[in-house]
Amino acid sequence: MDINFTLVAQAVAFFVLIVFTIKFVWPPLLTAIETRQKEIADGLAAGEKGRAELEQSSKRAAEALAEAKQKAAEILALAEKRASEIVEEAKGTAKAEGDRIITGAKAEIDQEINRAKEGLRQQVSSLAIAGAEKILRKEIDAKAHAEILTAIANEL
Repeated sequence: MDINFTLVAQAVAFFVLIVFTIKFVWPPLLTAIETRQKEIADGLAAGEKGRAELEQSSKRAAEALAEAKQKAAEILALAEKRASEIVEEAKGTAKAEGDRIITGAKAEIDQEINRAKEGLRQQVSSLAIAGAEKILRKEIDAKAHAEILTAIANEL
């Protein structure tokens, strides 16, 4: 193997290519690689941060849901309590109204009884007067007998 000019020229050309590459091509490549590595690291950090925030948000959502369920249960309990109070109040009102109606009906019945008694008194006194007239037609003093019959009617 002979070392000739071609081999030396190729070696020199290769050396120039290496120097050119180190001086002009390599720095931008390293900068691009470093930039890309930084972007990837930032993306991974953002992903981790997003995952952590997602977990925190999930915890907050679960807490808010639990709190909402608790408030809903409290509201339902209050509504049931209020409903039972309203029912009891309505029962009391209905009982008072029923008592008032019963009292009014009893008063009306008493009035009807009194009217019926008064009507019977008048009829009995009329009958007594009529009977007394028939029995006592022969007597002359009708005024005295009327007073006696009125007294009897009042006693009835």
